[in-house]
Formats: sequence, C-alpha cells, structure tokens
Amino acid sequence: MAIFFGLWGNRIILSGSNEDKKTIITFKSMQLIGLLSLGFVAGLLSGLFGVGGGLVIVPALVLFFGMTQQSASGTSLVALLLPVGLLGVVEYYRSGIISMEKISIGLIIAVGLFAGAYFGAIIATHISNDLLRKAFAAFMGIVAIYLWFK
Repeated sequence: MAIFFGLWGNRIILSGSNEDKKTIITFKSMQLIGLLSLGFVAGLLSGLFGVGGGLVIVPALVLFFGMTQQSASGTSLVALLLPVGLLGVVEYYRSGIISMEKISIGLIIAVGLFAGAYFGAIIATHISNDLLRKAFAAFMGIVAIYLWFK
C-alpha cells in the first residue's frame, strides 16, 4: 500500500498507487492547527520523557477530538507510522476501524511530532535529571487523574 501525502492549505490529498483512489479531505483551519499542535506537544513530551502515542496522543484524540478509543489508537499509530506502527495501521484500516480521514489526521500529527521531539530533546538536555524525573511524574499524575474523573 503506497500512500502519497500532500498538505495544501487546509486540504489533505492522499493518493494510493492508483490515481483513481485519490482522497481529498478538507479540514477547518482551527482543526488543522489543533492537530498540528497535538503532534508538536506529543513530540515535545516524547523528546522530554520518551512518551508519545499511548500517553499523549490517544487521550487527546478521545478527549478533545471526540474519537473512540479504538479509532484514537489507530490514528495514533498512523502518526507513529514509520516504522513503529505500520503493521498496526494496516490492520486497523483493514478491519474498518480507521478510515483514510483518520490516516490523514495521523499524518498531520506526525508533522508536529517531528518538530516537537526536537525541541523536547533540547529542553531535556538542558535541565537537571532530577527536575526532568519530577516533571515526568507530575505529567503522568495529571493525565491519570484527568482520565479517572472524565
């Protein structure tokens, strides 16, 4: 399955190996900004703490973007696609849990992950190990409490 991805304005163009299978998905500007921001924050936290998909992206997609848990898991794998989630993405897509729209959302998040991981790593290498450990523990606690009472 070859997928070519293009981002023009607020349109995502996905094209398989066959030109007849082109999918164009239009996002609202704020939705696109939100997804890029999610990717950036997840990348930042990944660079800082070594976390991303399961701890950051999946809860955010469920809580802020209204996805089901399964759809969020599949979409998060798209964002982490190469090479980690490729087989998982194929299975979620094949089983009908995620669509080409969810694949495009995951690819947008991946753009933010790329930049955010870089800046997170810069921050993590410039603060003390003790502060980083405490910040990670606080972050995990906040996420756990928020999800518990949601």
